[in-house]
Amino acid sequence: MPNYRRCYRPGGTFFFTHVTYQRYPWLCTDLGRQALRHAIITVRQKHPFTIDAFVLLPDHFHCIWTLPEEDVDYAKRWRLIKLMVTKACDQELALPSEKSASGERRREGNLWQRRYWERCIRDDQDFVSHCEYIHNNPVKHGLVRCPTDWAFSSVHRYLREG
Repeated sequence: MPNYRRCYRPGGTFFFTHVTYQRYPWLCTDLGRQALRHAIITVRQKHPFTIDAFVLLPDHFHCIWTLPEEDVDYAKRWRLIKLMVTKACDQELALPSEKSASGERRREGNLWQRRYWERCIRDDQDFVSHCEYIHNNPVKHGLVRCPTDWAFSSVHRYLREG
């Protein structure tokens, strides 16, 4: 079994990628978007963090978070967010994908891949390059021609704020 190592830096800034189970494209549905938004807002009230950049695509999303100075526990936040989304959406979405045997044993839903990708942002240039990656991701996947054509992206906030 792989030895997963996570970076834990108090007050750190992190890039994340989360993918739906078997890449089923449910995230951009009204239900998926609203459930994810509600979960993030709810978790941020008790466990604060800043969302520096975000893009939501049909089967995955990327984001950059900054945690409070003395906090390292992004894993708890993601666990709570994914759990809330699963509770809100699982029955209504009724996705056709079967759960794996290990997923059944762990009583997992079939909305999310088990793992997620995380990377610690090293410096300002690393931050900028990850923001550009996030904002250009809908273009990369052929969903739009220009990043500003994609509605579910923080690129619009960046443009408004200059």
